Amino acid sequence: MDIDVQLIIRVKNAIQELYPSFRLKKIDVHGCSDEELLEINIKHLNHDYYTDIITFDYSRGNRISGELFISLDRVKDNAESLAVTYELELTRVLAHGILHLTGLKDKTEEEISEMRSKEDEVLAYIEKYGS
Repeated sequence: MDIDVQLIIRVKNAIQELYPSFRLKKIDVHGCSDEELLEINIKHLNHDYYTDIITFDYSRGNRISGELFISLDRVKDNAESLAVTYELELTRVLAHGILHLTGLKDKTEEEISEMRSKEDEVLAYIEKYGS
């Protein structure tokens, strides 16, 4: 399942512009089905539930690299339930994964709030500049 390379580039460029202390290097993005991502979730994280993204972080210091596995089924369902476009939700999920690679977490309410704020900054930047 393919994800538009230009969308990935726009998100990476926006994050690089917003957070210039990080050096975004190789970030591979894989589109998956729900079932494929569930299999990865069970095998690598021992989590037996569906999710929209799993991020594997290979970063060293401020040199950011890793792999993002995104369930395009989850993105589609989430977009429908949130009443947003598929592309907007996919953009948010891409930003979310790359922000995880920069060290942002989303376990506590405070972390979730910060993550959402940073995602919104990325979306606003792309909206304004197209990146």
